[in-house]
Amino acid sequence: MLRTKPVEQLASDGEHTALRRSMGLVPLISLSVGATLGTGIFVVLGEAAPLAGPAVVISFAIAALAALFSALSYAELAGAVPVSGSAYSYTYATLGEIIAWVCGWCLLLEYGVSVAAVAVGWGAYLNEFLGSTIGWRIPDALSSAPSEGGIINLPAAVVVLIAMLVLLDGIRESARVTTVTTLIKVAVLVFFVVVAVTAFDSGNLHPFAPAGVAGIGAAASMVFFSFIGFDAASTAGEEAKNPQRDLPRAIIISLGIVTLMYVLVALTAVAAVGVDEVSGSGASLATVLETVTGKGWPATILAAGAVIAIASVVLTVLYGQTRILVAMSRDGLMPRVFSRVGVKRVPTVNTLIVGGVVAVLSALVPLGELVNATNIGTLVSFGLVNIGVLVLRRTKPELPRTFRTLVPLVPALGVVMCVWLLAHLPGVTWLAFLLWSSVGLLVYFGYGRRRSLLNRTQPSGGGDDS
Repeated sequence: MLRTKPVEQLASDGEHTALRRSMGLVPLISLSVGATLGTGIFVVLGEAAPLAGPAVVISFAIAALAALFSALSYAELAGAVPVSGSAYSYTYATLGEIIAWVCGWCLLLEYGVSVAAVAVGWGAYLNEFLGSTIGWRIPDALSSAPSEGGIINLPAAVVVLIAMLVLLDGIRESARVTTVTTLIKVAVLVFFVVVAVTAFDSGNLHPFAPAGVAGIGAAASMVFFSFIGFDAASTAGEEAKNPQRDLPRAIIISLGIVTLMYVLVALTAVAAVGVDEVSGSGASLATVLETVTGKGWPATILAAGAVIAIASVVLTVLYGQTRILVAMSRDGLMPRVFSRVGVKRVPTVNTLIVGGVVAVLSALVPLGELVNATNIGTLVSFGLVNIGVLVLRRTKPELPRTFRTLVPLVPALGVVMCVWLLAHLPGVTWLAFLLWSSVGLLVYFGYGRRRSLLNRTQPSGGGDDS
């Protein structure tokens, strides 16, 4: 269970991939920004503002700092081990099979549940757009989860299925769609900041932190969801033209773009209308524009942009999950069907299965529960990546690295920040995570451990001594 997969073997898997290498730096940045810039700011701001008050801006900054430390660790490992499995593959090379399994299982939670959460947020903005253009909204019974009084969240399921169909068309086509939609969403958020700043009122920022440090921490734990996705570029390690050079750059550049946009949007939104107006709305930014201008057309533009923007997040995060499953399946820890590549050089059956499961999840589970479940899976996997950097520096100091972070300071701070944010998550989220982890361990001991390819090639011994 503690065997590590040799880095040379991981590199060989990446070099002999059946996937198509067609992505340069710009598509990789678009993939990473596209997977990150979406529901986190369009929807979660309204969920987090009541917890921290105007200090939600500080919460975004803290979450960004936590993401930065982990991003730097991701950048080093992505440049050294450019394969599809992201954090799963990195921990397999450094911490052993059982830890890699736990990390991969957490990534499945992170990506799968975050896609569902994003899809739920997409439905809120779709209704806002429909209401402001044609005066009709999808009935609550067909746009809300059962626990929120509805029957099914049909828009959320539909957007997942559309993203699935785009992915089945091939990675080159998916990358083009992602680049275009990423440019649109950045333009829409810049438009929001320009309009909202005209109503900037410093009085709306007082009292700045009504709930103190505890409120800021709770909001930071929630808005960390907004930064999930920058690691999506690392899942494209086998479809990038020059992964050693471009993956670290894409990860760091995308995080910088996203952080700047989040802080500007959060600050101008709260200063323009106050916390109460921002809070509680599924389409909070559209509500802010309508309040500021007293007209419907700015909110309509934002809602239209949000519909496109959030749909692109569904596409890119769904992509990331399928590629992690490819890596786990190739190692024997998941059924082989997940790594079979079809005629368009995409994992066809994998994409169909993941799309179907996530569509059902998004149709039946409300946003708040999905956000917290996503955060805990992400924070655990990020913490493991930071530890992996420290281990690989010690076990493979000679390994070529196209990017080097400051060791041990940055990975250590990354672990500390992840632990701090984890401590602020509610108890019910921890309970759900423990149940998810227990199911994962049952799957590993019942299926993965016996079928692991590494167990067959290394039937004795504890790890990779090379």
